[in-house]
Amino acid sequence: MAKDYREIIHDVDEYALKLKALIPETLHAFGELGRAAQAPGALDRKTKELIALAIAVSGRCDGCIGYHARGAARAGASRNEVAEALGVAIQMGGGPAVDYAVDALRAFDQFTVTPP
Repeated sequence: MAKDYREIIHDVDEYALKLKALIPETLHAFGELGRAAQAPGALDRKTKELIALAIAVSGRCDGCIGYHARGAARAGASRNEVAEALGVAIQMGGGPAVDYAVDALRAFDQFTVTPP
């Protein structure tokens, strides 16, 4: 059965609030790290989201795939750009990365207005 990445990140968001109530300083710092890392600099936001998506694939993290597929879509990445980033993830991660790369493309398609 195909994964619903909108539902996956909704579930993570819901429980992240419960975790934040227990360790607010840690999750606040993590949020600040994310904002700093994703801020435009020598690399634009789209490129950073594509990098993050490839790392999410190699890390085999469904929630990360969902967030960064959505981020790549919001940053204006094309399906071909996503596919090329996933190709690099497959190069670095081998066979197991193929399964997660397929999921990452599925997630990206779920967050685009007009999937193929």
